[in-house]
Amino acid sequence: MDTVRLAYGETGLDLLVDPAVTTVVTPRHHRATEPPREVLRRALRAPVSGPPLRDRVRRGQTVAISACDITRPQPRELMIGAILEELDGVVDLADVVVLVATGTHRANTEAELRAMFGDEVVDAVRIVNHDSRDRRSLTWLGEFGAEVPVWLNSEWVDADVRVTTGFVEPHFFAGFSGGPKLVAPGLAALETVLVLHDARRIGHPRAMWGIVEGNPVHDDVRAIAEATGVTFGFDVVLNQDKEVVAAFGGDLLAMHAEAVRTARAVAMRPVPRLFDVVVTTNSGYPLDQNLYQSVKGMSAAHQVVKPGGVIVCAAECRDGFPDHGSYREVLASADSPAALLAEISARTVTVPDQWQVQIQARIQNDCQVVVHTSHLSDAELATAHLRQTADVSATVAEALAAAGPDARLCVLPEGPQTIPYVDGATPRGGRA
Repeated sequence: MDTVRLAYGETGLDLLVDPAVTTVVTPRHHRATEPPREVLRRALRAPVSGPPLRDRVRRGQTVAISACDITRPQPRELMIGAILEELDGVVDLADVVVLVATGTHRANTEAELRAMFGDEVVDAVRIVNHDSRDRRSLTWLGEFGAEVPVWLNSEWVDADVRVTTGFVEPHFFAGFSGGPKLVAPGLAALETVLVLHDARRIGHPRAMWGIVEGNPVHDDVRAIAEATGVTFGFDVVLNQDKEVVAAFGGDLLAMHAEAVRTARAVAMRPVPRLFDVVVTTNSGYPLDQNLYQSVKGMSAAHQVVKPGGVIVCAAECRDGFPDHGSYREVLASADSPAALLAEISARTVTVPDQWQVQIQARIQNDCQVVVHTSHLSDAELATAHLRQTADVSATVAEALAAAGPDARLCVLPEGPQTIPYVDGATPRGGRA
């Protein structure tokens, strides 16, 4: 037997596998940039498209910088630090605000912000958690894309200079993260996000990993960012160790398209077949903090599991479901995944977190999903129509034995950091 190390929390988890029946899909090794600060600085000074950042900013202007929340492993301290250094002497730090693009997620605590951005950045500039539910902090801008009603964070709208910062990886229904997603849903009102993530868009066959053009979610996300205005986009691609592989800056959409090309090569891998059993993770901490985020790991596995097969997802879930938002309530609102799908399809109005539930229900309706966590009980998982295992290796061995002598196993140790797809086959899209 061989041992495969799964990304799990901050410690990892060992899985015992038979190499004769196992395919392990990991990110292609890409060496970290050395030193990363120089690569980041070069992206700001020699952008993919348009003039350098410093040339786009005038003295006396206010600057808003959008950054990922704690559920994303963005190197915020390095990226924000590089921007502040680049604008030194042009912008007064009192005129800079960093907006944490929480989307509909919870606010990050003071301790989390210091861990995310570093004391130097936190003490130098104002950092504000976006609140999608606080109408007083939002500005109405109109309808864009396919009739999406758009409210955005007022501090973002009012700033003279708007800079997005993020990292680009495959996204389970928006195609890829980063770029325009740092405007909407990142800084958007709940009402805006609910439309962007409604059942029709999420259920579209092109609303899936790795597809940007013709993906109704990403098409509208791009339309919103382009119509409302971004001064400069700044993205990175990371390797499996969360180190910077490449950095991109410039006009938002051109910059993001170039970052997507690199991310696709880094994070998507072909496999020869569908598998009876797939083991996945949600890439360890901070991405596996809760079950809500861990649906991404399940979705990555769903791309290559046989209908009726078994997915085993190892995610620490130190933040539980979580309890904020309606994800847990919606999951428990029906007796089965099939009933959930029928209920969602019948709704005319999207409710918060419905999109995550819709994708999870579709996966669970296609195959068996077993979860290993350290912070959710068997009873709690049962309300989400999930079964827990205390021993991932034993559960995998049992599932393979039940599938028969020709059963095959696929392991995604880094979960959605690498998205597998069957070479030459039609991707498994968002049909609900």
